Amino acid sequence: MPPERETVRDRTPAGATAAGRTRARLDQPRPPRRRLLPEWDPDAFGRLSERIARFLGTGRFLFWMTVAIVMWVVWNVAAPRELRFDQYPFIFLTLMLSLQASYAAPLILLAQNRQDDRDRVNLEQDRKQNERSIADTEYLTREIAALRIGLGEVATRDWIRSELNDLIKELEERGNGHHDRGVFPAGHPRRRDADDR
Repeated sequence: MPPERETVRDRTPAGATAAGRTRARLDQPRPPRRRLLPEWDPDAFGRLSERIARFLGTGRFLFWMTVAIVMWVVWNVAAPRELRFDQYPFIFLTLMLSLQASYAAPLILLAQNRQDDRDRVNLEQDRKQNERSIADTEYLTREIAALRIGLGEVATRDWIRSELNDLIKELEERGNGHHDRGVFPAGHPRRRDADDR
């Protein structure tokens, strides 16, 4: 007889739980993995970069940066030689300004990218709102046109008044020609006009 295949149930000891099995279960979430690199919130980092970029674009930043550079230069020119930390070509000052510029440029670009994304979302919402407004306007235009067509077939007060005046004049003219028989003679049957049909 050939040996039977060993199943997962056969390999699992009697008291083992589902967590002890080597096979992963699809109905449960995986445990979080350990990461070597630290995790950060990109949205929080983007907000911080926008705050820094806004500050770099203010007159306050330019004023304090100018004050710091002037104090740096004055200290390294006028202070006693043993207290100076950056001699005349001011290489350390150049290095600090280059470092500040190398960080400021990507932060400003990141803030601009976030602003572009917001502008794109706003433009999409404005476009959808404009489409809805155009559709509403077209609907209202069709409704107003239908009302005008409907009102064209409705008898107005002036039209009814003019028709009644014409009818009164016609009756008066008939009455003047037939004083003895009246408006509707007794032997004459009342017939409807062809226009009333």
